[in-house]
Amino acid sequence: MRTLATRPSPIRSGRLKCVAALGMASLAVLAVAGCGAGRTGGGSGAGLKIGTTDKIYSLDPAAAYDQGSYVPETQIYQHVLNFAPGQAVPQPDAAEKCGFAQPVVYTCTIRSGLKFANGDPLTARSVKYSFDRMVKINDPNGPASLLENLDHTDAPDDHTVTFTLKVPNDQTFPAILPTQAGPIVDEKVFPADKTLPDEDIVKGKAFSGQYVISSYDKNKLVQYRENPDYNGLLGKPKTATISTTYYAEASNLKLDVQNGAIDVAYRSLTPTDLESLRGDDKVKVLSGPGGELRYIVFNLNTMPGGTPDQKLAVRKAVASSVDRDALASGVYKGLFKPVYSSVPQGFVGATEPFKEIYGAKPNKDQAAKFLADAKVPTPVPINLQYNPDHYGSSSSEEYAAIKGQLEATGLFKVNLQSTEWVSYNKERTQDGYPVFQMGWFPDYPDPDDYLTPFFGPNNFLKNHFQDPGVSAQLSAEVTEPDVEKRKAILAQVQHDLAQNFVSMVPLLSGEAIAVVGKNVSGAEQTLDLSTKFRYGVLSK
Repeated sequence: MRTLATRPSPIRSGRLKCVAALGMASLAVLAVAGCGAGRTGGGSGAGLKIGTTDKIYSLDPAAAYDQGSYVPETQIYQHVLNFAPGQAVPQPDAAEKCGFAQPVVYTCTIRSGLKFANGDPLTARSVKYSFDRMVKINDPNGPASLLENLDHTDAPDDHTVTFTLKVPNDQTFPAILPTQAGPIVDEKVFPADKTLPDEDIVKGKAFSGQYVISSYDKNKLVQYRENPDYNGLLGKPKTATISTTYYAEASNLKLDVQNGAIDVAYRSLTPTDLESLRGDDKVKVLSGPGGELRYIVFNLNTMPGGTPDQKLAVRKAVASSVDRDALASGVYKGLFKPVYSSVPQGFVGATEPFKEIYGAKPNKDQAAKFLADAKVPTPVPINLQYNPDHYGSSSSEEYAAIKGQLEATGLFKVNLQSTEWVSYNKERTQDGYPVFQMGWFPDYPDPDDYLTPFFGPNNFLKNHFQDPGVSAQLSAEVTEPDVEKRKAILAQVQHDLAQNFVSMVPLLSGEAIAVVGKNVSGAEQTLDLSTKFRYGVLSK
């Protein structure tokens, strides 16, 4: 997700203000009613309480491509296909069945009698409207780039929807339907050509998933209740009412899960906090294959360097200077592992070209040669931006360490700055940051999800990278049904990206982690490569 994904993963701010000093979730629940702007709905207490430091950027699927927004979207929107907990193969959700009618035509039959929580019918025409809208709006902070291969969508009747693709034999398209690009929205509530404010989504009761939002105080307190009209893959949720409290500080999140004020802490506790909680017999620290990626992005227009060759030399010098092992062990205490490609190890076709080309350890001499050969004056001034609240509070320590690593070579002078998530996500898409932090959570469990969203046309990084040769390679790997041939294409594109472009430098990969009370069950089922944190499996 993808902003991060990466999902990625993407970006915004919105801190708890008048409740920031209150460590207990119970106090926060009392406080936000009196001090929060943008509160919608009444709502009552929740049967299960969740805490997070992530922030919601938008509830409109067309406007958000980040994990903080993906979590509520997972609860409130239905998809044509979806991933069942723990499963890596998409299955029918709003659909009864789907399949390729032709190499470029993917056809789905939509269930009869579906409806949104406000009573509006959910039909094949709703599906067509949702995908047409996603592509038309093409919001810079949204996930429309995932639909790059979608030519058009048709709904010849209420039960049939056809997706016509630009390139045949797309091996990933079924897995894209359950992603952040695929929520089904109400055509009577969502405008076709612009995004909808969260408050209007909540008031319009435009929900099709397992839950509806009963009370909404953005990035403070969101309350959910079961949607009795949901009819799909995920079934009836195990807990009828759930609330999510949003924390400004990971330390308060840790305190509240530790003392039972909340039942689940999901994103993002510090490595030190997790180490401490593993020794606490009142909670369980659970992990699963999350596929998270942390990396540095270069804006190819505004980064240092007077010519394209000089800019490339700077990027290669940075790739030769970072110490991933030090970040993994020193900052993250082994919770993350060094990664040497945008595709983490464990995925089909993953290779390690950054290790082969730039080395597993920092190489000052090699970095200096890249700069000298391109006649780049040193020290190179780098304005490096990071986000302190969306990717976890350890980002401050991580990027202070990266600044130290780069400056220790004597080749760089780093101006390190931070911006909170809401502003960060907007500014990085508007050429606000020459070099900046990003994180990624996979949209679907396939190596292409670590490639096309980053390096394809209309990529979500918005860093001005586009190359016809790379685009052709990406198209080839997506449409190659032979596994071994596809692995060869994947290996080649990873090498070419690392050798010839370096538009981003991969740093670390990690697992999905949740901390739950001893009486809470179900979280193990949802910590999987889909990165869908499903409230419906949780109970106590």
